[in-house]
Amino acid sequence: MARRFGAAPGEDPWAGGYVAPLNFAPVITAGREFIAGPRPSGGRLSPRMTPRLWGVLPPPNSNDPARRIASVRNLDSPFWIGNLRNSEFRCLVPVTSVMLWGSGTDYEGRRLKHWFAPEGGGIFAMAGVWKDEDVPAFALLTRDAAGTPRDAGCKSMPVIVPDSEAARQTWLHSGWDAARSIAEQSQPALLRELGSDQPD
Repeated sequence: MARRFGAAPGEDPWAGGYVAPLNFAPVITAGREFIAGPRPSGGRLSPRMTPRLWGVLPPPNSNDPARRIASVRNLDSPFWIGNLRNSEFRCLVPVTSVMLWGSGTDYEGRRLKHWFAPEGGGIFAMAGVWKDEDVPAFALLTRDAAGTPRDAGCKSMPVIVPDSEAARQTWLHSGWDAARSIAEQSQPALLRELGSDQPD
């Protein structure tokens, strides 16, 4: 996964496997390694892939301060905007498929799971943003479902970064106006449904 996006695997490589909120996931960042802060002057830092916790702590005034937030829906929220504007906090989350909840239920009353991947398969990147906590954690940017996920009855979906080096570099390094345009040009139409069972 690191090689696919030109990133170093880092000193704490991800072990692999299925990822869900409140678990660790592989995250590609291009900011400072261990602490938040401006990048050193004189050039870009090389991207690297490190495990980060999926789900950030909510604001202190939250009704449930222990419940972590796994997704970013409002890009103008005061809770997120500072991190989104500072490119060191933006990240890529590489995956081979994504599960989204459908609006229906099965014969036992359980919500339907739908799995999606790009046409042709392979690894793709979702847009994320991380926060500097005791355990660095991230959340995925999401949007209203479109394309095949919408047709399957899904309400929302992650923001998929277009599969080009220019788009990835824009998300990781550019100013917020340019990066936001990447988020708003997410490519849901390129996803195909794999089925309701978890892929291998």
